[in-house]
Amino acid sequence: MSHDAPTFSPLYRQIKALILQALEAGEWRPGQAIPSEQELASRFNVSQGTVRKAIDEMAADNLLVRKQGKGTYVASHNDPRAMFRFLRLVPMDGNLSHPQSVPLDCWRAKAGQEASRMLGIEPGAPIIIIRRLLRFGAKPVVIDEIYLPGDLFQGLNLEVLQDWNGSLYSLFETRFGMRMIRAQERIRAVAADRSAAEVLKVAEGTSLLSVERVTYTYGDKPVEWRRGLYSTAEHFYLNELN
Repeated sequence: MSHDAPTFSPLYRQIKALILQALEAGEWRPGQAIPSEQELASRFNVSQGTVRKAIDEMAADNLLVRKQGKGTYVASHNDPRAMFRFLRLVPMDGNLSHPQSVPLDCWRAKAGQEASRMLGIEPGAPIIIIRRLLRFGAKPVVIDEIYLPGDLFQGLNLEVLQDWNGSLYSLFETRFGMRMIRAQERIRAVAADRSAAEVLKVAEGTSLLSVERVTYTYGDKPVEWRRGLYSTAEHFYLNELN
């Protein structure tokens, strides 16, 4: 008679889970330093090496950032280095200029079947829908339609979006305490319809990349679903595999 073997989690993974719990509870905010490895080792009653291994893995996951000679900090979307973590569109000339986010519309609605499934909320639950354009220089390159759970982003409106000087994810983090941890994307080629062609200044029928993304915060909770159309006449989608 066979029995399932008990699930074993290495000690450093258990420490990683405890640090994640502290991050989720807001014990250390984005951009703030976490306690030293020695302090954490004492807190969790483990060796510094075990803590170091947990922190190494969290740094590799972009949850924490090591700063030479300064310590370890909670990763933040306000860090300029985080700009291209989720935006993988790169100009063909290699010039990584920061895009300009242009909010076009923002309204409240009730979740339909697809939005409720993607965001893990009940059908009919309040959601916020954003339409925005990304420009590189003066050139429109990305048109996004973004769906957010209404109860997590109360107070978000077009005026807030227009007044914000920074990325959407830095706004979500700073104003609403919502840190985006990881994302899953599905990419396919589509032809530009009349509406997309007008906004992106391309001919109707031009090939575009359709990028559908679900973004998760702590606890693997989905908090954003977006559908984007990318013009790749002067850009390409870069994905590093390792």
